[in-house]
Amino acid sequence: MPRVNAYPTLVPVPGGQIIMEHVGRVSTGDDSVSLAHLTVSGSWQENWRTPEYRECVLVMKGTLVIEHDRGMLNASAGQSVVIPPGTRLRQSCGPTGTEYISVCTPAYSAETAHIED
Repeated sequence: MPRVNAYPTLVPVPGGQIIMEHVGRVSTGDDSVSLAHLTVSGSWQENWRTPEYRECVLVMKGTLVIEHDRGMLNASAGQSVVIPPGTRLRQSCGPTGTEYISVCTPAYSAETAHIED
């Protein structure tokens, strides 16, 4: 039966990133898919990771920079990126920040993200 999730869950993370999860392990207990709205302040950069999940990203504002083992790409507002599982990557943004939607299958978890220190 369809249902409305009117109140996404704020997922606490350090480093100037706001994650509002609409569907996923934290907000709905769903481990098959996660859907999150992310807002990032200027000059943010995450640690390298090699996730076990597929991630699809739709950039809403600004530019998302994705470094990976074969190079780097920039996705601007209105563009999307598909990141296959097993891809070692690091995301960042420019000085104006960025806003994007992320869909992960299966759902995001810290255990399957394999974040490097």
